[in-house]
Amino acid sequence: MKAIVLVTFMSILMCSTSQNELPESRKAKVSYSDFETLVKEVKNHRKKRLVDCNTFLSKSTKDNVIILDTRSKDMYDKKHIKGAVHLNFSDFTQANLAALIPNKDTTILIYCNNNFEGDQIHFATKSLIVKPSEKDKEITLALNIPTYINLYGYGYKNVYELSELISAFDQRIAFEGTTITPITSTN
Repeated sequence: MKAIVLVTFMSILMCSTSQNELPESRKAKVSYSDFETLVKEVKNHRKKRLVDCNTFLSKSTKDNVIILDTRSKDMYDKKHIKGAVHLNFSDFTQANLAALIPNKDTTILIYCNNNFEGDQIHFATKSLIVKPSEKDKEITLALNIPTYINLYGYGYKNVYELSELISAFDQRIAFEGTTITPITSTN
C-alpha cells in the first residue's frame, strides 16, 4: 500500500512541476537571457573588428595569429584557407579552446562559408529565402556570428572577422585541402 501511495504521489508531483519549477540542479544548462546579455556586449566590440580581405591577409602574417575555421571537419579537410586551424563550432568548450589557443591574447581571424562565392560545394551559402510580401528576402545564417560571440564569451576578445564576400577564385587567397591540386613546377 505504501508503494502505491508513493508512486501516486510522485506521479502527481511530476505532472504538476513545470520546467520553471524544477530544482536548479535539474534545469538544463541553457540560459537565453545570458546569451542575450552576451550578444548585446559583443555587438559593439564586433563592429570594430570587421576587416576587409587585405587587412585579414595582412594580419594573418603576424606573430601570435591564427586563422580559425569552425566549419565541419569534412568541409575543412576538403578546402580551407591555407594555414587555418580547425575546431568544429559544435566542439567549442573551454578545454578544447584552451588546448587549441592557450593564450587568450592570440589574434584570431575567422571566416565562414558566407565569405566566399563561386564554390557552393566547399563554401555553401548559409541563408534562407523568405517571402514576407511580394519581394524575396534573404536571411543570412552565417557561422561567423555565433563563432565570434562564443569566442568572446570564452574570453577571446582579440578576434577579427572577414567582412567581405570574396570570389573563391580570388588570387589573393591561397587554399589547401584534399580537393586542392598542388601546382607543380615543370622545370
